Amino acid sequence: MEWMLLPLKRYAEFSGRSRRLEYWMFALLNLIVIAVLMALLFMGGMSMQALEAPGAGLPPFNALMIVAGILMLIWFIAIFIPSIAVVVRRLHDRDMSGWWYAGLILASFIPFVGFIASIAFLVIMLLPGTPGPNRFGPDPKDPTSAEVFA
Repeated sequence: MEWMLLPLKRYAEFSGRSRRLEYWMFALLNLIVIAVLMALLFMGGMSMQALEAPGAGLPPFNALMIVAGILMLIWFIAIFIPSIAVVVRRLHDRDMSGWWYAGLILASFIPFVGFIASIAFLVIMLLPGTPGPNRFGPDPKDPTSAEVFA
């Protein structure tokens, strides 16, 4: 759980390095939260279908769908900056500039190149970081370094 919340603790910190574990645990946290909120939206939609009379047209939103939608919007706003920051720090761990992320996002808008860029981004996120210190900071896997999470 600590690794899932670490990017939120390092909210807008774009310097330094992040391990694969930090990135993927944060991705798992996002997946879990989104799945729960989508389940709430689905339950709200199913309850509206059960109440709908034949030929009545579209039913209005119920309270569960509104609450789930508002919570999803709040979650997306809350994790927007930490998500970008953890990706930039993960790229730093690979000894790559954070501007690569902007380039990969721009490349994703080009039809065929976007598919290739998405696969390349996934591979980069799966690769281990450079061992030892690099130009972006000390190795986050090195337990003897006091500067890693300072």
